[in-house]
Amino acid sequence: MNKKLLFNIIAIALAVVVLALIQKLMMPKYMSEIPEGNLVREYYDEEMNHDVIFIGDCEVFSNVSPITLWENYGITSYIRGSAQQLIWQSYYLLEETLTYEKPEVVVFNVLAMKYNEPQKEAYNRLTLDGMRLSKSKLGAIKASMLNDEDFITYILPLLRYHGRWRELAGEDFKYLLNRDTLSHNGYLMRIDTKPVNVIPSGKKLPDYQFGENSYSYLDKITKICKDNDIELILIKSPSVYPYWYEEWDEQMVQYAKDNGITYINFLNLVDEIGVDYRRDTFDGGLHLNLSGAEKFSRYFGKILSESYGVTDQRDNPQVVKIWDEKSKFYYDMKADQEREMEEYGYLKSYGAQAQTMEGE
Repeated sequence: MNKKLLFNIIAIALAVVVLALIQKLMMPKYMSEIPEGNLVREYYDEEMNHDVIFIGDCEVFSNVSPITLWENYGITSYIRGSAQQLIWQSYYLLEETLTYEKPEVVVFNVLAMKYNEPQKEAYNRLTLDGMRLSKSKLGAIKASMLNDEDFITYILPLLRYHGRWRELAGEDFKYLLNRDTLSHNGYLMRIDTKPVNVIPSGKKLPDYQFGENSYSYLDKITKICKDNDIELILIKSPSVYPYWYEEWDEQMVQYAKDNGITYINFLNLVDEIGVDYRRDTFDGGLHLNLSGAEKFSRYFGKILSESYGVTDQRDNPQVVKIWDEKSKFYYDMKADQEREMEEYGYLKSYGAQAQTMEGE
């Protein structure tokens, strides 16, 4: 190899590395604000051997505690959730997940059925920017893009975020190469409380029928689970807002019946679960706080264990070792949040950011 060719190869390699570092620097880090933006990315750091995979929006990543499922039933689980996760994004995340592991059960939260078309770039970014480049990511981008978005900016985010140089802060440099883990197998912990003052009533809609696009991707989720011999459970998580209409519920009941799968509306089981909306939500009923998530997870875990026979892994020393470390992280964060609440009266780590993303 002559010196000129070698020099050119080295120069190109250095240019690629520099551009990659600049791109990492310019992209939002989601550490002190909007931690939801880290959820999809954190999955790739996992030991990918989970018996239950959750997919969906905030009604899974705020309402389900994998540590509670582990401690009570020995269930290993991961939540591949993200803010306002649209059903086609759930499908492609599931498709990607099945290239890494094969769970016994997949749980999909059906609130996303209300959206038949792409919604907002900001929410797209919270899901898609965290995905590794793959066939599944390409499919998710194509399905999610709005008309005024450019496909290439999801492949090369630097083209979207190059203007962020004016906003760069110490956090962008601190987390350039590595970010802290913020979730517990996809669960975002909140211990604070903001009670439900009024149970909302639904506004009358011109049409209650879910759209063809939503049904098309629900069919894809159903098919990929059946093709891989995975039990699919559809759920409506126990959150009082956004409002879940009876007409929507009837469609999910019928869909489950027609396709031989399970659908559970946990809104009908709140009293049995023990959720108290005066104490078990941190934002007036959109999401459950830690106490609510643990109650819901204990209840749902019993169903997963007894009705679906999900494997109890507590007699596997290697798995126990991994989950002992996860439990320590969980309770350390709980203690940290309790100290913040005692000192400041609110969770300083979340600042003043809005926690009602799904309610828009």
